Amino acid sequence: MDEVQVVVAHSERTTLRVGDVFLKVDGDQARLDAELAAMALAPVPTPQVLWHKPHVLAIAALPGTTLGRLGGPATGSPAAWAAAGAAIRKLHDAPLPPRPGQAGRSIAALTAELDKECELLVTNGVLPADLVTRNRQVAEAALRPWTPAFTHGDLQLAHIFLDGEEVTGIIDWSEAGQGDALYDLATFTLGHEEHLDDLIAGYGTDVDLDVVHAWWSLRSLLIVRWLSEHGFDPFAPGCEVDVLRARM
Repeated sequence: MDEVQVVVAHSERTTLRVGDVFLKVDGDQARLDAELAAMALAPVPTPQVLWHKPHVLAIAALPGTTLGRLGGPATGSPAAWAAAGAAIRKLHDAPLPPRPGQAGRSIAALTAELDKECELLVTNGVLPADLVTRNRQVAEAALRPWTPAFTHGDLQLAHIFLDGEEVTGIIDWSEAGQGDALYDLATFTLGHEEHLDDLIAGYGTDVDLDVVHAWWSLRSLLIVRWLSEHGFDPFAPGCEVDVLRARM
């Protein structure tokens, strides 16, 4: 008998695996609807949708493996990272989807959210003031006009599957939409800076490294407190707080 494996569980969303089927349960039906719409539009491999009902989406497991995870070792050859970069570029070059995504918040909204979060991190004693101040300075480079692209919006390292040097699928599209392409590149290489050059080799030119570095700081600053409050550990080795410390 197949066991039920809890992949991710918190108050907003839960993902379960039973054999070769993943069940995504989401309190926000709009997020599931957005995920279905994005997968239908994306010009890259995505999981097969088996069925969906209110608040539940069933998808088939993808063949292959990921290149690692945040806080763990990264694997794969330079060619595999380049293949992931090429797939990301194909997505970014596709016609724009109709809605803004996680990577498409306005500069004003991002700035206001970042400043508020930085204040809370220091006031609540979550992070030292000098660490927050330095990374807020680095993050400034991401707060500039960008040309909208079709972005995944949550392109963590564990969200692209490969079989050797072939991308077999990209998962978790609930944050997809119009956004800054460099946000996706930064999210995918978060905590694994040593593979950025290999990824860019497949992605192509037009990558401003200062902006990628800025997104590492910005994303980490925005998410540290949320992770701590939802059962995750951003202080674990190689995770978000280490990413912020690396900018010192």
